[in-house]
Amino acid sequence: MPAKSKKQRRMMAIAEHEPEMLFDKNKGVLKMGKEEMHKFSVTKEKGLPMKKVSAQAKFERMRKKQGAKRW
Repeated sequence: MPAKSKKQRRMMAIAEHEPEMLFDKNKGVLKMGKEEMHKFSVTKEKGLPMKKVSAQAKFERMRKKQGAKRW
């Protein structure tokens, strides 16, 4: 499974190669298998967003572009 963002790819690379450098909130990724972590970390960064945007944020941005008023 490829990474969804640059931050996710970089975190997986750190988890794979230097797990002691992870922040406490990211320690859960260490439960993943080495093969699965490797698939995330070898994803090419070109074309990936810096961070994943939620569906609600995308919807709000679209409404602002269209000039729709908020309820």
